[in-house]
Amino acid sequence: MSSRGITQNGNGDNFSPNGNLTPQEHGYMLGLLYLVLTIEPRFPAWLPKPTHLQQSPPAKTTSYELRREPTLEEKTREAVDEGHDADIPSSMGFVPTQADERKRRASIASSRRARRASSAAAAENRNVLDDLREQRNKEEGNDGESGEESGDSEESESDVVWWESDKDPQNPYNFPTWRKVLNCALVSSLTFVTPLASSMFAPGVPELMIEFGSKSSELASFCVSVYVLGFAAGPMVFAPFSELYGRVPIYHIGNIGFIVFVIACAKAPSLGALIAFRFLSGVFGSCPMANGGGSIADMIVQEKRGTAMASFSIGPLLGPIIGPIIGGVVTDSLGWRWVFWIITIISGTITVVFFIFAVETYAPVILEKKARRLRKETGNDRLRSKLDAGLSPADYFKRGILRPFKMLLFSPICIICGLYVGLSYAYLYLMFTSLTPLFMRIYHFNTINSGLTFLGLGIGSMIGVLYFSISSDRNMKKMAAKAQTSSDEETGPTEQQPVVMKPEYRLPPLRAGAVFLPAGLFIYGWTAEYKVHWIAPIIGTAVMGVGNLIIFMTLQMYLVDSFTVYAASALAANAVMRSIAGGVLPLAGLPMFDKLGMGWGNSLLGFIAAALIPAPWLFIKYGEHLRKKFELKDL
Repeated sequence: MSSRGITQNGNGDNFSPNGNLTPQEHGYMLGLLYLVLTIEPRFPAWLPKPTHLQQSPPAKTTSYELRREPTLEEKTREAVDEGHDADIPSSMGFVPTQADERKRRASIASSRRARRASSAAAAENRNVLDDLREQRNKEEGNDGESGEESGDSEESESDVVWWESDKDPQNPYNFPTWRKVLNCALVSSLTFVTPLASSMFAPGVPELMIEFGSKSSELASFCVSVYVLGFAAGPMVFAPFSELYGRVPIYHIGNIGFIVFVIACAKAPSLGALIAFRFLSGVFGSCPMANGGGSIADMIVQEKRGTAMASFSIGPLLGPIIGPIIGGVVTDSLGWRWVFWIITIISGTITVVFFIFAVETYAPVILEKKARRLRKETGNDRLRSKLDAGLSPADYFKRGILRPFKMLLFSPICIICGLYVGLSYAYLYLMFTSLTPLFMRIYHFNTINSGLTFLGLGIGSMIGVLYFSISSDRNMKKMAAKAQTSSDEETGPTEQQPVVMKPEYRLPPLRAGAVFLPAGLFIYGWTAEYKVHWIAPIIGTAVMGVGNLIIFMTLQMYLVDSFTVYAASALAANAVMRSIAGGVLPLAGLPMFDKLGMGWGNSLLGFIAAALIPAPWLFIKYGEHLRKKFELKDL
């Protein structure tokens, strides 16, 4: 058709018979080439592929190949395992394969087991002081995560004063054993003398009333119990002051003030003056009672604290029991005023020894002194304690003074413990005011023999100490191990967590105390009512002593473990309720026994105590919930 020899086939397509490709033929050829290069040939399954078409094995991937984008939960878990916050990118960045995940989890479990094998003292120290730092971070308005990132707070780590290592000898948890024993013995000796003074005077009250010409039984009881009211006032000042300035200086102030007002009691010219001086001596005498538990918590790790507290409590237990025995002999031989001179001699001797050998145990104060010394030596004014709250002295003082009041008003566990301990403490001091007249009137004991009747309470209290010291730490470790086993069953052995010692693990011995207390009251009351042999009511007082001691020690330890660095303030709040009850109820004791008799009078007290028998079971079950739900902020 054309001079160039292009013809058409039957379909109308152009082609060149002489071999030259037209533009349309060029298009066909390019399309065919594209199909050859891009479409993979498919072969039947039974026919092997040609060698040049077989795929080579994939390159070996790294252990943590990228499978998919990790979820937020996986990122968070991974971040915790790697030791950083969840908002900081993971060093992995992607989700591992199952095999690699198993290896990773096994490695994590191994490292956790190694960490749990570290020193218990160092772990306890970190937990307690971390709690304090967290509280103080909250006080400053920090969220605990961005404190180091703020502008002006970019203080170098070299400006923060902390322990040199986990084994720093300045850390009270690392004190040598002899130093801890000596400090505990010194504090316990102080807490022996001040309760001794509360009851040692009791046998001399009849002679006192004759000398000052008074016949009021209520006033006679008040001469004894007013001292305990001083125990209610003093701790609210001495406990927070010890958390501001350290334990030892406050002990010195309390010791000196106590001696001064005991001497004033010995020289009292009138009954009114004696009552006033007794109250003030109780105020200063409350110092070791308020701070003793805090001193123990400063030095002893949680899992060994029960035994230490039981040993420490021997002093305050023996004091009120031995007091009437010594007081009866002294009053019969030398007169009631010499009771106070004997107390002065004993207290003065212990004060001198305490002044020479006692050392500071409160960690925040020790670190602040260290920071102050380093600032002076280096000239670096930016040096500060790691536990420094950053508050002005006035604000810090105000917060410290208000702390026990906040606990007393807004902490359910402080209120519950205070009420229960207050009840048992009131029963104890009711015994102090009723035993002497009972045995002198019914069994015709003289002054010396009536003082010996307090040995029943003493023996019962010692049995209670023995029971508590054996059971408290053992029960706590047993319950912690049981909880750990349950956790392992739920999460698997690779997800083990460090053993947690909850304060509620201290509470099981409370159940025995709740039963012994009313039982002793019933035995004491009805054997005295029917004038059974004199040993029978003394056995009743011994049973009551067992229950009283177990209740007192268990709840004291619970408060110490719950508030740790603020244990002194918690014990002060508890002492207020305890001492008010111990000072007021004995005023009604003798009139109640006169109207109801020893049988029904003590039964009334026993019924009240028996109604509280379910309380320990309820507290064990719901105590943790109350403690966490009503946790006090900004202490």
